[in-house]
Amino acid sequence: MKLTFKVSFCLVIFSAIVAILAAPVPGSASEPIIIGIPHSEAYTYASMMKNSFEMALELINKQGGIKGRPLKLVYANDQGKPKPGEKAIIDLVEKNEAVMLVGAYQSSNTIFMARMADKLDLPLLVCTAADDRITQRKWKNVYRLNPPAKGYTDGLEDFFLNKIKPKSMAIVYENSPYGTSGAMRMMWFCRGNDIELRAIEPYHKERLKPDYFKRIVARLKTNPPDVIYMVSYLKDGALLVKNIREAKIMSLLSGGAGGFTSQKFITQAGAGADGLLTATLWTPQLQYPGTKQYYDQYTNRYGSPPDYHGAEAYSALLVAAEALKRADSYSPASIRKALDQTDLMTPFGPVKFTSFENFERQNSLPTQVLQIIDGKFECVWPQEHASASFAVPPE
Repeated sequence: MKLTFKVSFCLVIFSAIVAILAAPVPGSASEPIIIGIPHSEAYTYASMMKNSFEMALELINKQGGIKGRPLKLVYANDQGKPKPGEKAIIDLVEKNEAVMLVGAYQSSNTIFMARMADKLDLPLLVCTAADDRITQRKWKNVYRLNPPAKGYTDGLEDFFLNKIKPKSMAIVYENSPYGTSGAMRMMWFCRGNDIELRAIEPYHKERLKPDYFKRIVARLKTNPPDVIYMVSYLKDGALLVKNIREAKIMSLLSGGAGGFTSQKFITQAGAGADGLLTATLWTPQLQYPGTKQYYDQYTNRYGSPPDYHGAEAYSALLVAAEALKRADSYSPASIRKALDQTDLMTPFGPVKFTSFENFERQNSLPTQVLQIIDGKFECVWPQEHASASFAVPPE
């Protein structure tokens, strides 16, 4: 009986020792490095961005992870709202022990998430939210890969001045931080270039009903401008274009990126989308290393082409991983130092965080112009990246 007890006791001790030896040791090669992704699951580009994050993760781990340790992504649904957004950041930091954060889609809640990340002293690399204020608030932990809203239309403005030379414009925009900042930028452009502003029409997304856009479009029809410029997300952008076409307004239609760059926009807007111009932050025609490979891999894997939202997510994770590889440790200070020293070429373009005008830790990139020609997007500006010539819409 005593012998049996001793044998059993020894087996218990031996099993415990084996379990301890097999368990991951903090900081060991078997324990993953965690990046937190605040993610708006219900929104248009959520799946494209998540797919792109996962593609980048696959590549990073295939190449050895972070100093031999695997990289792991943990997602938290920010719901596109301030309070859930703040909670998502807190959960990623305190419950999931993320060493940094990458993501943020909607400007309206990214302001709150960025403030919370800075308060918790954890670096956040924003890859999509465009509100200018995000990198103007002296938050030392907040970096941004994509251009701010102020820079979204640089390429489009250049195109207008060199090719279109419009004399008049109407601006229709979603009454949100993203929509308002984009509309304000175009207003200043018009005023600085003697372009008559015939109408400025904000709309409330919450009030969208079948006849809502009809009232706005009726006001545009009374004195049609040369160009109607729109700042919208996908669903309302397509609905707005449909209403303008049904009203037979012959103005040149133009979008400020956002929902106008998605293949789904062409599907939802139908034939009326043809001829529309849109600003974009990225196009697969760009000659950056890895751009075509990312585009082809995504298209082949998921059956639809990505736009700039996907390229931003994919490239942002590559930037984060490269910074973590260079960081002396995974402390916020070390990661910030590595991000500050970033100078990397990605499929989205060159990434280097600098200060200019009122921005801090902000990447700066040129933007392009797409036109929908025969049901597909073609790059028409700048000329060195053009896949087609600008098609003048019929009168």
